[in-house]
Amino acid sequence: MGKKHIAVAMGGYSSEFEISLNSGEVVCNALDKNKYNVYPVHILDEGWYFVAKNGTKHPVNKADFSFHNDTETIHPDAIFNTIHGTPGEDGYLQAYWQLLGIPHTSTDYYQAALSFNKRDCLSVLKNFGVRAANSYYVNEGSEINIEEIVKKTGLPCFVKPNRSGSSFGISKVNEMAEMMSAIEKAFTEDSEIIIETALVGVEVSVGVYNKGEEVIALPVTEIVSENEFFDYEAKYLGKSQEITPARISEEETEMVKKEAIRIYKLLDMKGITRSEFIIENGKPYFLEINTNPGLSSESIIPKQVRETGMTLTKFFDILIQNVLKTE
Repeated sequence: MGKKHIAVAMGGYSSEFEISLNSGEVVCNALDKNKYNVYPVHILDEGWYFVAKNGTKHPVNKADFSFHNDTETIHPDAIFNTIHGTPGEDGYLQAYWQLLGIPHTSTDYYQAALSFNKRDCLSVLKNFGVRAANSYYVNEGSEINIEEIVKKTGLPCFVKPNRSGSSFGISKVNEMAEMMSAIEKAFTEDSEIIIETALVGVEVSVGVYNKGEEVIALPVTEIVSENEFFDYEAKYLGKSQEITPARISEEETEMVKKEAIRIYKLLDMKGITRSEFIIENGKPYFLEINTNPGLSSESIIPKQVRETGMTLTKFFDILIQNVLKTE
């Protein structure tokens, strides 16, 4: 039967591409080399390449996602998708791989696109009774009425780009005078923005994945930011504490895991996702779901996996076995 060819897709076209390259490297190193031939594939603005161990770049043929490895042409049996942001987390690559018939570890294209659009995702989930902060939406070019916004969301509130990750473009607004510059900052990342009531409580993050038909929640992580909120600095420059398992009651832990699994199933997700909540007055309020969460050594999912006693090698193996077409 031989080893399966696994392409690890990393990079992307967004401000998160460097973070994704780190995630991709962690996956490449952790995958079981006895079972898989592993190929790092960089998908970047300047081109798509398989990058060989010696640093040689071999272009990817976009007609079938194949590439040369100096001796033969490789057609991947499956793709491990570690791209955060566009085009790997918003559905573009998922749709393309599905058209080519290549299995991949992330969720399907529609689910990816829906969850990448925070406001569309919230609109769907609110109909199923998922709790979330009050929100107000603004599109670029439309009239902005600050009084009306504050009437809906109150202060403090968060101003966020609708479709961006890693907390780029987010501001916390404590008084009306700060609102316009926060809105302008968010518009540098996206033409649609979302303004939400700042919930007060414990912020937690929970990974959920499928193992075949079974849907499993990982241990819950508590996020304690030294900054005003869990922003880019807090996420990647060590300005936050991530505590796994979270210092919340057993009852709250179970509740948030159950809600994360419910959301995963409601949205018909596949692969590994990570949902963020704020627990306010004992109830989890949903913030967002990431369908390609960070997998670099500092990221939350690897810490949650290790907390269960599982190795990343074993965990990534589950994600690949989920999608590999068995002979």
